Amino acid sequence: MNMRLISIILTMVFLSGCQSIPLGIDKLSVPGLTSKTPSVNSFKRDKSAVKIPEWSRVELVEMMDLTTLDELEPEQNDLEVLSGIETISFSPLSSDGREQITAKLDAADYAYRHIPTVVPNDLWFEMRKHFKLDLTVNNSRIQSQYNWYARHQGYMDRVAKRASRYMFYVVEEIKKRGMPAEMALLPIVESAFDPFAYSHGRASGMWQFIPSTGRIYGLNQDWWYDGRRDVTASTDAALDFLESLAKRFDGDWLLALAAYNSGGGTVSKAMRKNREKGLPTDYWSLNLPKETSAYVPKLLALSKIIWNPSEANIKLTSISTEPYFEKVSTQSQIDLAQAAQIADVPLDEIYLLNPGFNQWATSPNGPHYLLVPKGKGELFEKELAKIPSNQRISWQRYTIQSGDSLSTIAVKFNTTQQVIRDVNNLRSSVIVAGKTLLIPSASRKSNDYSLSANQRLAKRQSTNPSASNLDRTTYVVKSGDSLWNISQKYNVNLRSLAKWNGMAPRDLLKMGQTLVIWLPKNSPKLAQINLADSRAVIRKVGYTIRSGDSLNRIANKFNVSVNEINKWNTLTGKYIQPGQYLTLYVDVTRIQ
Repeated sequence: MNMRLISIILTMVFLSGCQSIPLGIDKLSVPGLTSKTPSVNSFKRDKSAVKIPEWSRVELVEMMDLTTLDELEPEQNDLEVLSGIETISFSPLSSDGREQITAKLDAADYAYRHIPTVVPNDLWFEMRKHFKLDLTVNNSRIQSQYNWYARHQGYMDRVAKRASRYMFYVVEEIKKRGMPAEMALLPIVESAFDPFAYSHGRASGMWQFIPSTGRIYGLNQDWWYDGRRDVTASTDAALDFLESLAKRFDGDWLLALAAYNSGGGTVSKAMRKNREKGLPTDYWSLNLPKETSAYVPKLLALSKIIWNPSEANIKLTSISTEPYFEKVSTQSQIDLAQAAQIADVPLDEIYLLNPGFNQWATSPNGPHYLLVPKGKGELFEKELAKIPSNQRISWQRYTIQSGDSLSTIAVKFNTTQQVIRDVNNLRSSVIVAGKTLLIPSASRKSNDYSLSANQRLAKRQSTNPSASNLDRTTYVVKSGDSLWNISQKYNVNLRSLAKWNGMAPRDLLKMGQTLVIWLPKNSPKLAQINLADSRAVIRKVGYTIRSGDSLNRIANKFNVSVNEINKWNTLTGKYIQPGQYLTLYVDVTRIQ
């Protein structure tokens, strides 16, 4: 085999007016060997000539996927191998038609020890080809974020692992639209590519849509399904949103990114104030909220690291250039455990690819599709065709008991009152003891659906935020409660209380909802709670409504909530009549 000629084709993106030329190896060819593709790297441009990059022995090994260079020819040393490099060709990645530049090397004068680390041909490399933002901006805000990422290899590893399921789809959709490929890194800034992420500002999913913006862009949100966490739907919506913002700000992607974070109105207002003062209106000149001032620098810092990871001493976890998943039609509602079984994949994998589904099944109202790992689609559709649509969900017949209400039945079967009404064609919440209801139910134990909304919440609520220094107590929400007044009552931080319970500080509470509160073990408040709990004596009490009574007055009298009274007595309206009989379950040690 002729080892005297190694032909390396490199690609070059010319940045007009910049001090550096990003260069990238598009192909490394060695006769008889399978090659890998190294990363794009930046090199300083000489006004009179292109400076040639320098290769080390180790990196040549990586490029050619060998154990050692001795596999080429045992007798050859480093210099002999390098002397085989005869030609390196450069060509522009962009379509501006610049002619190919060819540089001849003199092997004797070729220094090859300091090239940045070479990585395989993967999705990071593909992304670099479509980078469009100016990464040569020298700004302290960018440098600060760059330094943070450069110090946290573990964080970059975790992000890449999460992104490996979704990144190919994101990059392909961005390429179709001709958008800067740097936008594919935005979910790292927003959520660290966690599709289940939920912020203190009520934003959800890997693109972090707030409820209102999600609805504007067609992302439905209900008990069964939250489109803000749907991988494909949220990605399409996010790119639509970004494109609309870029158009609003005349193609300025930095302003578009700032608006994605803080709102278009906030950015427009900052620009207007600068115009009135005769100041520039570019992103770097605007007085924006603190979070937004760091937001764009985070994306640019990440982009610089992805462009040249070795300069930051970061090793990128490789992501494949092949699709991770494919979309299959379900045609109707289906139990996710059943879907996992017929696709022959773990149930957790179904949830990770379909994080939009909150419960144990897809939504009866759609979308009627699932993402499954690439190569599993044909098997899924074949097996699904064997199952009638009415057998894709398990059903139970439940005989209504005295004292039942739709709310208590819904809690018992982990569903909602509306679902029960819809399935049984009920026009109201009135139910009669002895009648039967058809209830949709999961085919497995609730613990098996470990990534459903309820199980994620249970895991979060059971996780001690401070190892062994705190003890867990629970609080049942009563009428008039808010996260703020509960945090004040127990002397805990509002955001911490929200975080312990998978909520945002501004989220509304529901009466009867159970919250977890973590208190120091020696806290007097915890001692009071434990003492009260130990003395609690719950008894069933009958009460006949008297003239002048109201539900609020009765609730206060027996230290229960109006919602609880409604649950226990199947009350359909807010009015009660004298002589009406109520059943109450009260702590007799706390009756006023």
